[in-house]
Amino acid sequence: MADHKSELKRARQNEIRRMRNKAVKSRVKSIIKEVQLAVGETAIETAREKLNIAKSIIDKAAKKKVLHKRTAARKISRLSRSVNAAS
Repeated sequence: MADHKSELKRARQNEIRRMRNKAVKSRVKSIIKEVQLAVGETAIETAREKLNIAKSIIDKAAKKKVLHKRTAARKISRLSRSVNAAS
């Protein structure tokens, strides 16, 4: 465990960041699942609307450095491909 004052502060900061990153990643996973479910139900209009929301959420996660920019691009690309293939 941390002994110095600066180590204790760093541990607190890391925990706060970990919880924030966890929330963002969870949100990304949830919206991806929603898009995939809409594609599976062949609700194309719903899937397109969800895709636009997903793009925004994934880009924000990349902007906050929770996801790497290439990981975000790959996730968006795969979702777009699945929506386009369904339509």
